Amino acid sequence: MSRRWVVTGGSRGIGLAVAKRALAAGDRVAVLARRPPPELAVTLGETPHLVLPADVSDPLSVAAAMASVAAQWGGIDVLVNNAGLHRGGKLERLPLEDWNAVLATNLSGAMHCLRAALPHMGGGASVVNVGAVVGFRGFPGDAAYGASKAGLAGLTQVMAVELASRQVRVNLVVPGFVITEMTAAVDERARERLLARIPLRREGTEDEIAEVIYWVAGSTYMTGAVIPTDGGLMCNL
Repeated sequence: MSRRWVVTGGSRGIGLAVAKRALAAGDRVAVLARRPPPELAVTLGETPHLVLPADVSDPLSVAAAMASVAAQWGGIDVLVNNAGLHRGGKLERLPLEDWNAVLATNLSGAMHCLRAALPHMGGGASVVNVGAVVGFRGFPGDAAYGASKAGLAGLTQVMAVELASRQVRVNLVVPGFVITEMTAAVDERARERLLARIPLRREGTEDEIAEVIYWVAGSTYMTGAVIPTDGGLMCNL
């Protein structure tokens, strides 16, 4: 049966790969992005989909988007909390506004989306949060991003327990070093050092992460799980 997806941060990177994977399976996908590019609808093809502007850090914006999806499709079956913001800097030099912006998007944003989607989700629905290795292992200069992703891991655990009685599953997929626009800014020396710590000795791809997210969304006896998809990085740190 066709499922109804909402994917935040779905205009590029892992989010776009997830949207394409679900559409390829015949599902319907609503892509939420702060500023969706005009060409996104063409990129997603002719399979039924929605492209909605929404800022996950703004609960009113998110609530309007979720209500629009539910009004057009009758409900939401899968929510993928993928929208992310990265601003680095050692703690003593990290601007407070950067700290607040990262947490507002990566952590509070996921909470806003979940709260807004829940009234439109029935039994059997699935939430997949997209974490990061830095939420479990320390990397210098990643205080804001690491704190936000660690918080998202905790939120996943609590929501898995709270929502189990409603038969709504909540899981966390943890990508490692993946080739995206966000990681393209990593300098070559840092990239080589990181690759040396990955047992598989390569970056992941957006499509590889999307495949895991798609599988987790459909795993009917999995909730509260943490699924590293990182080439072995976490077990080697």
